[in-house]
Amino acid sequence: MHTAPNFSVSPTQSLLAGPDFDLARIDPASTPGFTGGKQEGKARLAAGTDRLSELQEKLFAESRFGSEISVLLILQAMDTAGKGGVVRHVVGAVDPQGVQHHAFKAPTVAEQKHDFLWRIRKELPGPGMIGVFDRSHYEDVLIHRVRKLAEPEVLNERYGKIREFEAGLVDSGTRIIKVMLHLSKDEQKKRLTERLERKDKHWKYNPGDLAERALWDDYQQAYQIAIERTSTPDTPWFVVPADRKWYARIAVQQLLSDTLAGMQLSWPKATFDVAGEKAKLAAT
Repeated sequence: MHTAPNFSVSPTQSLLAGPDFDLARIDPASTPGFTGGKQEGKARLAAGTDRLSELQEKLFAESRFGSEISVLLILQAMDTAGKGGVVRHVVGAVDPQGVQHHAFKAPTVAEQKHDFLWRIRKELPGPGMIGVFDRSHYEDVLIHRVRKLAEPEVLNERYGKIREFEAGLVDSGTRIIKVMLHLSKDEQKKRLTERLERKDKHWKYNPGDLAERALWDDYQQAYQIAIERTSTPDTPWFVVPADRKWYARIAVQQLLSDTLAGMQLSWPKATFDVAGEKAKLAAT
């Protein structure tokens, strides 16, 4: 039977993109702060589910008594990095009524008529909810930089708008967890190959992924700049090595649990006479 070791160094510390952050120096196959292997990682994920579920329930319960706080998990990554797996195995383990999930695709014609943050605001989590963005407003400074869909001055303006937008969310009671799942180019090739070789994976394959893959280095630079320009003390970025899916999942689970634990959540106090209700129930 495998044990479920804790992280020797919290992901909140080991994965933080600090002032000297350099994406090129981070090994996508590494497991910062965790000395176990795949089996220990799976055990850690299973063991952490109860804690995360309880914290999420407290967050949801507080909202039913007036609390307006929430959490927003932003997942950004190259294709095949495992965003869906994180949603399924980490967020999917908690009560679905307390989760708001949205996967952002290319903006529609209607969305293009508005500011790039317009469609983002529509999907923000309500009180007591854990919101999950599979891609986000960062696409407008990643793809737009790589594909040269926006002028440099427009991109610079967007970085500032993103900082202001996220600062406003924090001020209104939303804790933001920004995660980049850092995948290697070699590992992406393996995962794309698997999608082509397995019939049950064909639905996941998009021929357009190869066009984006050809711009790999440009995307790495775009991520470097975006993380540098939008990391703040209240809204930092966490770069999670993603070549090992099991590690990425336990790292995000720990980040989410630590964030919720830091919100000092508690069960709402009863608004009725508990002893009296027990007595009434016993008499029925």
